[in-house]
Amino acid sequence: MLEELIAIEVAYALAEQQTIIALSLAKGATVEQAISESKVLDLYPDINKAPLNVGIFGSVCKLDTLLKTGDRVEIYRPLHYDPKEARRQRAIKS
Repeated sequence: MLEELIAIEVAYALAEQQTIIALSLAKGATVEQAISESKVLDLYPDINKAPLNVGIFGSVCKLDTLLKTGDRVEIYRPLHYDPKEARRQRAIKS
């Protein structure tokens, strides 16, 4: 009996470049397993591994979230500044 596979992507973006890694994983795979299999943490050792902020197509999720075919796991970089504060500062300057 053949194991059912799902096709997913793992994405990580820097300001100047984006990396998308396509994978085929066993049905029932989690976000954490996809990140591990993609080796993206080896490619970008600067990724803050704890806590790792992730999502699927822009919706934040947990590492134990089950994946389905077509999902794109996204690894989010930490914010360097608070977006609300940035808007407030721009409004003050106007």
